[in-house]
Amino acid sequence: MESNILSNLYVFLLATFVGLEVIRRVSPLLHTPLMSLTNAISAIAVVGSILIAGEAKTGLSTFLGTVAVAASMVNVVGGYLITYRMVKMFKKREPKKS
Repeated sequence: MESNILSNLYVFLLATFVGLEVIRRVSPLLHTPLMSLTNAISAIAVVGSILIAGEAKTGLSTFLGTVAVAASMVNVVGGYLITYRMVKMFKKREPKKS
């Protein structure tokens, strides 16, 4: 049991460092499509966490599922707002009417 937890922690840490390196090397031109993709992945996480919370097998699983729903929704909404703001930066501004 303990080796399983350690191996899972090891994989999690490696994935974190690889993810940071991949994101760091992304060109600024690709950030908006990348954020949209991340929002899609977070939406899948919302569906999965709703399923886990809805099963109500134990109180702990319901609680953790609810926390996962909240965290995923914060991620989706925040990602949407950031993507909207970035897209808005590339739109042409209309001159002000006097």
